[in-house]
Amino acid sequence: MTAHAAVGAPGARLRKLFRRHDDPAGTPRLSPLWTFVAWLATLAFFAPVAWMVLTSFHQEADAATNPPTPLAPLTLDQYQLLFGRDITPFLLNSAMASVISTLLVLALAVPTAYALSIKPVEKWTDVMFFFLSTKFLPAIAALLPVYMIVKEVGMLDNVWTLIVLYTAMNLPIAVWMMRSFLAEVPKEILEAAEVDGANLPTVLLRIVAPVAMPGLAATSLICFIFSWNEFMFAVNLTATQASTAPVFLVGFITNEGLFLARLCAAATLVSLPVLIAGFAAQDKLVRGLSLGAVK
Repeated sequence: MTAHAAVGAPGARLRKLFRRHDDPAGTPRLSPLWTFVAWLATLAFFAPVAWMVLTSFHQEADAATNPPTPLAPLTLDQYQLLFGRDITPFLLNSAMASVISTLLVLALAVPTAYALSIKPVEKWTDVMFFFLSTKFLPAIAALLPVYMIVKEVGMLDNVWTLIVLYTAMNLPIAVWMMRSFLAEVPKEILEAAEVDGANLPTVLLRIVAPVAMPGLAATSLICFIFSWNEFMFAVNLTATQASTAPVFLVGFITNEGLFLARLCAAATLVSLPVLIAGFAAQDKLVRGLSLGAVK
């Protein structure tokens, strides 16, 4: 064996370990080593979430130990204390603000994306840049003007204020996403619908929406997550009546200390709606996020 072959042999074996293989049916499959790496990455991302859920079932004394005691006795006391503190209004405010703002975003983004992709307007690239430019300004820079306007119109501590803000914040993202999704809709289907005399609302509801359903699911889920997790406007524009779930979490960071177990229990409850929504729409979400990736 030559020196060049001896040096290249380990590299060849390593490339063989990472090489993709096809099963007898011709379906591409990852090599065992890539599968192992994928599982390691998954566990690394999931470990903090699992630790949070486990801590939520501990007493405060066990959660505050250093080093932590994962084998401490489990209890439901923290969840009982949460519902005793009445977390329900905060969850309802978050649900109302997130769901209604997401529906409004879709109602505005789909016709806009239709006009920018399927029936492009003049200088549509300038329009897309305008939508993108609205995200250039840091949200904290707009906080004071927004606060003054909301105060003047008497809409402080009102969930409808959050709905309007969340709709404005998520609309540019939704337009960009929906435009890429709607660009994949076959033009022949739309031409056939126009020949049959379908008007614009009929085309959007009966032709475009079913074809672009994966994209709609991906866009709506992302907008829902952004609205559900938003904290800065919620904590500054609400007080008692319209406070959302992220604002509720801050209440466990006090001058008396950090109630870690109770905070983990609250964070687990607040995360559940997003996890349930993502699990329910996972097939459409994967198809939507990969739409247009492969021609």
